[in-house]
Amino acid sequence: MGVTGIAPGRVLVVGLGISGMATAIRLRGLGWETVVVERAPGRRTGGYFIATFGVGQAAAKRLGIYDALPDRTPTGDSVMYEIERSGKRRKGINLFDLPVTPKPELMLRGDVEQALFTALPKDVEVRYSTVPTKIDQDSDGVDVTLHDLVAEADTTEHFDLVVGADGVRSTVRSLVFGPHERYLRRLNYMIAAFELPKTPATMRIGDGAMLNEPGRSMIVYPFKDHLPTALFSYRTDDVDAEFTQTPAERIRAVYGPPPYGEILAEVIDDFAAADTYLFDSVEQPHLDSWHRGRVVLVGDSAWCPTLYSGMGSSTGLAGGELLGTVFEEHTGNLEDALTDWEQRLRHYTNNFQSMGTKASSLFTPSNQAGILARRAMMAARRSSVVAPVVNRAMSKLPMMRIRGTDIAAATRAEVNA
Repeated sequence: MGVTGIAPGRVLVVGLGISGMATAIRLRGLGWETVVVERAPGRRTGGYFIATFGVGQAAAKRLGIYDALPDRTPTGDSVMYEIERSGKRRKGINLFDLPVTPKPELMLRGDVEQALFTALPKDVEVRYSTVPTKIDQDSDGVDVTLHDLVAEADTTEHFDLVVGADGVRSTVRSLVFGPHERYLRRLNYMIAAFELPKTPATMRIGDGAMLNEPGRSMIVYPFKDHLPTALFSYRTDDVDAEFTQTPAERIRAVYGPPPYGEILAEVIDDFAAADTYLFDSVEQPHLDSWHRGRVVLVGDSAWCPTLYSGMGSSTGLAGGELLGTVFEEHTGNLEDALTDWEQRLRHYTNNFQSMGTKASSLFTPSNQAGILARRAMMAARRSSVVAPVVNRAMSKLPMMRIRGTDIAAATRAEVNA
């Protein structure tokens, strides 16, 4: 039997997001000299609502950040309403009120990133406004040309491993694996998300709202100790055309014609005035392999399950943490370790991507029949008589159980079996 563990070297992590920082923390802890580069001029904060499920909670505990993650799940008499433009409201249920164990914890994406950034070892070098422009590798390592966007200067450095954790339109993936068009699948949805400056005037602080119309929806999601965030989601037959106008113009057009109704009108106005927001198409990468030689993709670069799955941040944490676990335990070479890591994750990420595709119609029903079916499901889950039966049945579904799985522990047991 060989010596346990992949010998540490010098690693470049591209992307200062959840999966990038999780990977950097884990590999630095194993002795890797770690450099992180980020395209943005500084660390991003804030972000839309996310739920950290058991998959992510287990990884967060091993990364040492779990206690720093706030659970902002609304408490007390908080209500999520289904609303109509006319002003009519009916009680709904929270998106993450699911019969899974452990219970998901609601927070902002920025909460997870802040906890990870705080936990980054001080000797991890972070370079902002920096992107890779060329990646060449052989059996001895990887030569990466890095471009400083501020100084407009290039440097070429040598690494033993490159981790692409730079999002669904990964530069690392395009440089090493090929163009985005080869791997990205469009789901024909657009999303826009941002943090509201205040609770809408006709809503009670702590309450949320969901507007569902054929092919478009809007959610105001509350927190117990933070301003709410809002999400627009809508179908489109021409993704490229969505970027020919400003995001605010597209939202007004898609959710038109007026009158919008009080809540929707206020949220649209706040979006138009927002300095920071997300406006993007919903796409998933699908690759036969997440690694080539000494270059590996992690998180959304490799398997983005989309916002609709609710599993993006959790799998970002789990994937980065598991990479370090496999490196620590492996008895083979780097190629073998990366192959093993990928095999251990694939079952989960495939399921989460499938969840994301199917859940898009739950977030944004395509027709009136879908809206009525959604209302019926919510009514059943609110019923004191029917809800326990529905919840028990739902809790036994594989798609529910898998959300709470400690991937590292479960796959280690499978390997050792």
